[in-house]
Amino acid sequence: MTIDAVGNPKTILVLGGTSEIGLAITEVYLSRSPARVILAALPGDPGRDKAVAQLKAKGATEVDLIDFDAVDTESHPKVIDEAWSKEDVDVAIVAFALDSDSEELWQNQRKAVLTANVNYTAAVSVGVLVGEKMKAQGFGRIIAMSSVAGERVKRANFVYGSTKAGLDGFYLGLGEALAEFGPRVTVVRPGMVRTQFSAHVKEAPLTVNKEDVAALAVAASDKGKEIVWTPGLWRFVMMGLRHVPRPIFRKLPI
Repeated sequence: MTIDAVGNPKTILVLGGTSEIGLAITEVYLSRSPARVILAALPGDPGRDKAVAQLKAKGATEVDLIDFDAVDTESHPKVIDEAWSKEDVDVAIVAFALDSDSEELWQNQRKAVLTANVNYTAAVSVGVLVGEKMKAQGFGRIIAMSSVAGERVKRANFVYGSTKAGLDGFYLGLGEALAEFGPRVTVVRPGMVRTQFSAHVKEAPLTVNKEDVAALAVAASDKGKEIVWTPGLWRFVMMGLRHVPRPIFRKLPI
């Protein structure tokens, strides 16, 4: 096992290698101890080189780039094999997703299917493969980026929310399936986060910075928690919202 006694990983894999939250989580680990980082990112993504430079500046001992196309699930076994080709991976961060104008999504078949394929199908694909590798090595941590939008899907963004609901359920189940073999899975449920990903949406209550999400995600993973809400107040908000009747729920301004 290459995670040391205080939880510092030697090798980190970021699936969605230019994700601002994925990079922020990686930076939390690097602030504690140097590590090798593998960035699995879409070929041609203009943020790839910047992400490499960013992590090297934060103390990464090595940053490897792997081409990763979420939609091309047939290529995923090769991607994960490449990630494990030098050594075991201690932490895998699943941080890729698509979103778009919510009203357009439910009326545009092509975009709706693409969003579902990236946010859910691809997340399941890599989850199965990463889980297989970590089960074989007998240790490891998976941090999967979900969303409070998936806890109770609302009319305002039901295409995106439904994909996160599926991802959330899959990774919670994966964590239960892997637990007896050593690996642990933490599902992160943020509300709105200040990133370019959400820049097209009006800021909502309880919006947080990516650094806040990253700190809570790593702390929860260190403790072996299955779920973490960011900020933590969302846990109690959603606890109440789950029981609100639909006629009332659909009118709430959240």
